[in-house]
Amino acid sequence: MLIIPAIDLKDGAVVRLVQGKFNKKVYSRDPAKVARHWVRQGAKFLHLVDLDGAFSGRPKNLNLVKDIVKAISVPVELGGGIRSLSVIKSVLNSGVARVVLGTKAVEDEVFLKKALSTFKEKIIVAVDAKAGKVMVKGWKAGYKNMDALNFCLSLKELGFKELIYTDTLKDGTLTGPNIKEIKRVLKATGIKVVASGGISRLGDLEKLKRLEREGLSAVIIGKALYEGKFTLPQALKFS
Repeated sequence: MLIIPAIDLKDGAVVRLVQGKFNKKVYSRDPAKVARHWVRQGAKFLHLVDLDGAFSGRPKNLNLVKDIVKAISVPVELGGGIRSLSVIKSVLNSGVARVVLGTKAVEDEVFLKKALSTFKEKIIVAVDAKAGKVMVKGWKAGYKNMDALNFCLSLKELGFKELIYTDTLKDGTLTGPNIKEIKRVLKATGIKVVASGGISRLGDLEKLKRLEREGLSAVIIGKALYEGKFTLPQALKFS
C-alpha cells in the first residue's frame, strides 16, 4: 500500500480545503520546499492538485509543478483542470509521471477512450463522490446524478486498471475515510483503488491496510500530515 502525500496548490501556495470549499488554510508559500520535505521523510510518490486549474478548467500552476519536479527525485502525479489531449501531453512533457483526469473524464467518454489509448498508464481517473454521486468542476457540481459506482464500473470496462476514489464529504475533515464505500468499490470493480479523503489517524491507515489484499493500492494523505496528526515516517510503516 503506497502512502502518497498530497500537495494542493492555490494562488502559488500549498493549501488545504475542507470538502473542496473555499475555506483554505495556507501551509506554505514554497511548494518545492514542501515536496523536498516529504521526500526527505520517505515519500516515494507525490499527488499534486492544481486547485486553480480545477476551478477554472485549465492548469494554472504548471510553473510551480515544474519547480517541484526539478526539486525532487521521486515521481509525481498532477490533477486539476486537465481537460484536453494537448494539455495532457504538455503536463507529461513538464516532467509529471501521471496525469489525473476528473471532470472531462466524466463528461466525455470519447475523449477518455482516446486519452487511454494514447497515454495508457500515464493517466488515471479520479472518481470524486458525494453521497454516492459523481462530482465535477472542483467538486462544485454533480453530473447528471451519475452514480459513482456505475462510473467506476465503466472505467473498468474501458480498460483502466486503477482509479482514485475520493469521498468529497470526508476530504479535509479529519473524520476518517469512508471504509464501507471503499470496500464496495473494490468488491464491485475488482480493480486497484487509491483511497483519498478523511484520513485522520494511524488507525485509519491500519483499517485501510486490511483492504490491500482486496485491491487497495495506495492512500493519499493531506490534512492529517499538515496538521501533525501523525508523521509521514509513522504512516509509512503501513506501506
